[in-house]
Amino acid sequence: MSKLKQEPKNKTLKFPKEFLWGTATAAHQIEGININSDWWHWEEIGVIKHKSGQACDSYQRYLDDHEIIEKINNNAYRFSIEWARIEPVCGHFDREVMQHYLAVVADLKKRGIKIMLTLHHFTNPEWFANKGGWTSIKSAWYFKRYVTFVAENLGGLVDFWVTINEPEVYADMCYHKAVWPPQEKNNKKALRTYLNMALAHRLVYNFLHKKLKNPQVGFAMNVISFASYRKHRLLELLYVHLADRFFNHSFYDLTKNKHDFLGINYYFRVRLKQRDDSWLPETEGITEGERDKSDVGWVIYPHGIFDVLMDLSDFNLPIYITENGVAAQDDRKREKFIVDHLVEIYHALKAGVDVRGYFHWSLLDNFEWEKGFEAKFGLVDVDLKNFKRTIKPSGELYAKIAKNNAVLGEMRELFE
Repeated sequence: MSKLKQEPKNKTLKFPKEFLWGTATAAHQIEGININSDWWHWEEIGVIKHKSGQACDSYQRYLDDHEIIEKINNNAYRFSIEWARIEPVCGHFDREVMQHYLAVVADLKKRGIKIMLTLHHFTNPEWFANKGGWTSIKSAWYFKRYVTFVAENLGGLVDFWVTINEPEVYADMCYHKAVWPPQEKNNKKALRTYLNMALAHRLVYNFLHKKLKNPQVGFAMNVISFASYRKHRLLELLYVHLADRFFNHSFYDLTKNKHDFLGINYYFRVRLKQRDDSWLPETEGITEGERDKSDVGWVIYPHGIFDVLMDLSDFNLPIYITENGVAAQDDRKREKFIVDHLVEIYHALKAGVDVRGYFHWSLLDNFEWEKGFEAKFGLVDVDLKNFKRTIKPSGELYAKIAKNNAVLGEMRELFE
């Protein structure tokens, strides 16, 4: 019997020539003083424990961020613009704010950095929330009106358009778990939100393709690697199939033929098991000693990104990893996380998956929603007293990967 040939652990893994190496951020999490948003309102009235305040002060210090992007050899940047700033009052667009975002985009273009622009990343104008937010029958129309103004001003400067970030997470956190504003447990509103976001994506996709020349339009989906707790229990295998279809595929199904690429956010795996007292499923309980976990309790499972890439390759569309990162005070854990996940992405490429870019979450340690500033996802530390940026060892490691367009053999030996 012939032995399987093992790949040397010190082999350097080269990525495709035009591969994009980037980082990702969201406006409310880094810009600061987002006073016309629903999140800011809920922070100020004390319903949400943590306040974003000045965040990373990136609205003023975006040039500092762009310099760091250059220093870590990134050729792409995914960031969002803030609807609540651009349209602070229903139907009134702030042209001064749009000039600011135009300056942000122009500076990135000057540096030769590809732009992946997110149009909605969890936050809404307060006026929009007061009209029912994404549960309103007019929500998709309001969103398209805002995007029309953005496209008229930024137009051909944007390389990739991400319409909506993680629609399933937004609906779940707002109306199922009731953690994010409006903190209301209502499954009907969760479903209505999800469907309206799908409609909004379709409307904006059609509009951008009529307005612009060959735009690249998609959305960013939080994709989970599901597995059964017991490998051969049919009911648990059914749980996995249904969870995968609903969480990972349903928004694609609702927006069929309205995406030019797939944006995948991957963070963790979930194992599903049958409850002891019923036929209903539950997630596996994890203790610290059983699995490697992030600081926010997410199971670190690099092979999961290979699984979801192979699954979604059936769409036959270019794929970009629009978010992938780990909450960790221990930066060594982040270094290992990056290397391990990129090795799995490399293997997916070798298996024929059309992966064209990787955007690490996040460029900066920032405001992590209900978790505040304690969850550290960044390649760059931010001193919240003076906003000084300091590149961490993980940022230096990522810079070396981007510069070489490869995961070097020495990196693999260090962490495998």
